[in-house]
Formats: sequence, structure tokens, C-alpha cells
Amino acid sequence: MIVGLKGRVEYKEPSCIHMDVNGVVYEVFVSLHTYSSIAGDEVRLFTSHIIREDAQVLFGFLDMAEKKLFERLIKINGVGPKVAMAICSTYTPNRFLEIINNKDINGVKKVPGIGPKSAGRILVELNGFDAEILSSNDGTKSQAVDEATQALEALGFKKEKIAKALSGCKAEDTSTLVKEALRFLQTI
Repeated sequence: MIVGLKGRVEYKEPSCIHMDVNGVVYEVFVSLHTYSSIAGDEVRLFTSHIIREDAQVLFGFLDMAEKKLFERLIKINGVGPKVAMAICSTYTPNRFLEIINNKDINGVKKVPGIGPKSAGRILVELNGFDAEILSSNDGTKSQAVDEATQALEALGFKKEKIAKALSGCKAEDTSTLVKEALRFLQTI
């Protein structure tokens, strides 16, 4: 399984790039956000390696949160890599999670290739997923977010409210995160 590539960009177009990694050139499909963020010749991508009967395909992301969103989306029945990449191209992970939290079916339907049925399924399947994306932003904060989430769940709060509360917190350690989230949860 190929989970990352670091190399030189040989060719670049909005949907894919060709990367030379020590003499081997890989075709990597990218979102429009990743495409527009690739500035120089050298690039490091997190990849998702999809192996099928008839093909092996690499999807690349500059941001780990985008990769996690993509990998979660392709697990949903009826959502393949093309639709997941369309979502990643249309919205940033944080913006898409706002749409999911607000249960904005029209926001999901704006993505090319998604109709009302698929939009509803995506909203249901991704309910509570944002805590996982938040925790991917950086290593030390990720553990603190995970621990704070578990503590707040133990107190009886729902995952979606916890994720919303933690997204507004600035703290880096678990205890301060829990305190800030509790203050926010009192106002909901």
C-alpha cells in the first residue's frame, strides 16, 4: 500500500499530476484544492492507493484532513472515488464538515454527481465524523482532542455537539479543551 509520495512534478493538470519519485513516474489524481496549492516542482503528498480488479489508482492530498475525508467518503455505499474527489474539489474538509453539521442537503447536492438520494445518505453516514477530521490537524492536539471527546462522551454529550464545541476551542491540552468545550456546550 502506497501511503505517501515525495518527488518532483513532471506534469500537472487540474485532475492529476505525474510525479517522478527516484526515477519512477506515478500518475496521481488530485482535488482542485490540492492542484492549486502545489507551488513548486518538489511536492510531498499523502496518498490513498485504490486497488481494483482492473486498475491500481493513486489519489493524492497535501492535507491529511482531506485524505481522511476522501477515505471516509469512499466507504459510503454509492460514493466512489470520483464522487469523493468531486466533494474534495468543491469544498475544503472544514467547510464540508460545516455542511454536514448543519445538515445542509442543498450544500451536498451542489457537488457534481450527487443527487438528493446520495446527498441524504452522505449526511446520515457522516454524522459525527468531524471529530476525526479535527484530530488530524496536528499530532499533539490530535491526542488532546481525542481524549477531550472521550471525556465529553462519558459525560453524556452527543458526538455532533462535542465536535462543534471542540472546533471552536483554542486550547492545546485535554483539560483546558474540556473546560472550553463545556462552556460552549452550556450555551447550546
